[in-house]
Parts: sequence; C-alpha cells; structure tokens
Amino acid sequence: MFWSNFIPCATCGEAIQREQAGSHVCDPERRVEFQMAAAQHRIDAVDSELEKYLATNAGRFEAWLAARDVRDARGSRPSA
Repeated sequence: MFWSNFIPCATCGEAIQREQAGSHVCDPERRVEFQMAAAQHRIDAVDSELEKYLATNAGRFEAWLAARDVRDARGSRPSA
C-alpha cells in the first residue's frame, strides 16, 4: 500500500508534509475559500428554499411589501 508524505489540513485543505503538520499555519484567505467550498451545498439549499418560499402566497406578499418599502423610502428623500 502506498503512503503519501502529505496530508490535507482539516482547516484549510492545503497539502502539508506529515512531519510539518504540527507547525502548519493556515493562510486566512485559503481557509475562508476552503470553508466556503465546504458550505456550498448549504448555501445552495438556502437559495432553493428561498425560491420555494417566494413562490407561496406569503412569500409573494413579503416580496411586494419589501418592494413597496423600498419605493416609499426612495420617494421620501429630499431631492438635491
């Protein structure tokens, strides 16, 4: 069986040498990208659930109400 000298960091996904695993410091940008990729299925689920909700009567009403509130807020600004 083949054993690699590298293992993935559980926090950022970077391939690091086994001997250096204890001294590895994650790059903050890489860590965020790794976590976003891991959470992508949950993000997609939120989008899907929102679409389903907005297709209901309650969702359509809330969308209309939000649009009305934005329209009213824009109309109440003093003109320059």
